[in-house]
Amino acid sequence: MPPTFEFEQMMLQQGHRLVAGVDEAGRGPLAGPLVAAAVILDPGSMPEGVDDSKALKPEQRAALFEAILDCAEVGIATVSVAEIDRINIRQATLLAMRRAVAALPRRPCVALIDGNDPPALSCATSAIIGGDGLSLSIAAASIVAKVFRDAIMRRLEAAHPGYGFSAHKGYGTKAHLAALARLGPSAAHRTSFAPVRLSLPGAVLI
Repeated sequence: MPPTFEFEQMMLQQGHRLVAGVDEAGRGPLAGPLVAAAVILDPGSMPEGVDDSKALKPEQRAALFEAILDCAEVGIATVSVAEIDRINIRQATLLAMRRAVAALPRRPCVALIDGNDPPALSCATSAIIGGDGLSLSIAAASIVAKVFRDAIMRRLEAAHPGYGFSAHKGYGTKAHLAALARLGPSAAHRTSFAPVRLSLPGAVLI
């Protein structure tokens, strides 16, 4: 069953005039930044076909990305590899979401957050486990974050050839791990993640 506007409608009926959906992309990969997006949908002008980004084909995500940018208020934010390594992936996720909400043209009254670990925001929050498959706003945010991050990973492929970033987007696939073992980590890799750390020269398994 595709996501609906029920959560947003409930918030609107409670007097929350602007409702944003927030999601991230890139929490699990070994390389590349973390990206978060916040989306405020217009109830009177919503793109058709919005779904959890993982349920869509790349060409569907690309078309919906443009449609969402055309008819919704969108904030996009990144947290760099250096920041991830410095503050850890959980804190980086919360930071990315805060930055995405802050990047919206207008401050929402409430933010619907995918998952069970919402960031502290200047507005109310509501955490929804599996929200990208339940809430249209969160699903839209998942599409925006995914498409935006995938484009970054394609650029990183050009800057750091040999790792296959454009194919696996930084996730720890068999091919990626083999490239890490062969080439060592690049500047785009997260050295705080164990598979990357263990590929550093002189690394010792303990």
